[in-house]
Amino acid sequence: MAHRVTGVLIFFFLFVHVLDTALVRVSPEDYDKVVATYKTPIVALLEYGLTAAILFHALNGLRVIAVDFWSKGPRYQKTMFWAVGVIWAVLMLGAIYPLLGHAYRVLFGS
Repeated sequence: MAHRVTGVLIFFFLFVHVLDTALVRVSPEDYDKVVATYKTPIVALLEYGLTAAILFHALNGLRVIAVDFWSKGPRYQKTMFWAVGVIWAVLMLGAIYPLLGHAYRVLFGS
């Protein structure tokens, strides 16, 4: 279920991304205003969530491929699921500072 939810979230992000990028051809001034709204701590948290969704979707997709195409995949499905969770958590911990460092500096001024 989480794989489907993250897929839908990524789809909606891409849809909005295409729309706001297309705005540059219609009105560069409005595009600049929209992009300026993205430089907030709340959007930084949303970017972190997007990164979480993309990483989980990609890693779990590899697990699904392994289950479907590897003869021993169904036997190790649970183990691979936990491996995906651990790898995802480690990568998300590594992404905290690069993605949220700016938001921290904006909020706390350091």
